[in-house]
Amino acid sequence: MTGPASSCTRSGKRMTFGKAGETTLSQWMADNARVCWIEHGEPWALESELISQLDLPLNLDQNRHNAFHSRLKALRAEARQRAAQLPISA
Repeated sequence: MTGPASSCTRSGKRMTFGKAGETTLSQWMADNARVCWIEHGEPWALESELISQLDLPLNLDQNRHNAFHSRLKALRAEARQRAAQLPISA
């Protein structure tokens, strides 16, 4: 995979993509991510319904039915493993 998730660094317990990677991720999100919201008395119930009905490949929670779920889970695990081997950055 290329793009913002291809590497990450860690600073203490928090893992990040480092300054350059966070900038790349922010730009990718600006170009590709869409956000909307609605007020709802039980947002967790609405979330479950939406995840079951929509194609939301970057959501892992409640989304095992998505074709990309297992690949994304593996990519995230690989990124965490690589980051754990890096020195802690300031």
